[in-house]
Amino acid sequence: MTTPEHQSPAPQPPVPASKDRIYRSPAGIAGGVLLLALVLWLGIDAVVAGEGRTPWVALAAMLFLVPLIAAYTVRPAVFAGDDRLRVRNPFRVIVVPWGQVASLRSGYSNEVVTESGAKYQLWSVPVSLRARKKAARREARRTAGDGRGRGRGGAFGGFSGGLSGGSSGGGAAAAMDDGPVRAETDKVMDDLRELLEARAKAETSQGEVTVRWAYEVVGPAVAGGVLLAVLLAVG
Repeated sequence: MTTPEHQSPAPQPPVPASKDRIYRSPAGIAGGVLLLALVLWLGIDAVVAGEGRTPWVALAAMLFLVPLIAAYTVRPAVFAGDDRLRVRNPFRVIVVPWGQVASLRSGYSNEVVTESGAKYQLWSVPVSLRARKKAARREARRTAGDGRGRGRGGAFGGFSGGLSGGSSGGGAAAAMDDGPVRAETDKVMDDLRELLEARAKAETSQGEVTVRWAYEVVGPAVAGGVLLAVLLAVG
């Protein structure tokens, strides 16, 4: 009989892989769905009720427009995992291991820059100058409010502290702990930079950058464009 000291340890359950963080543009998706619905509605109506070459022109137009609208609105997404950043742009899919990311740049567009110097735009994380200005105004108002609150607390600190047990500064402290007000896409870039800093040197985050063309988008769009051009040229 085997003693407990000589029993083999029970196998440990596998550690589940963490899911990717997915970043998409809700406004882009909403606009794309509306445009797709409009194009399909007009196109199907032309196919059903049209005469002569109209149904064929409508079919060619839908074959050309639907992939392009979906590519620029619904398709773009950024998948941030523990080992790599996968960027799904309108016509390409770029996979960049964290070890190959030189920087994540924000200007008039958000980009990932690789160690080789290549730049890839993050289509699903668009820069909104309007949102940045709005966030800056909110931050200025919050900072001014915190300054006034600290001034009042300094003038009447002893009196208010005796009544509230020292809790009068809790609201201001909580506001300060929230950090500066930022636009949503800037918050996304901050999250990606934190992940880059944490995972750039990991052994599993090394590798080569790969770029794949989205032929499932390019093929139908090119075919529809050629067919539409031929139909319009024939007249």
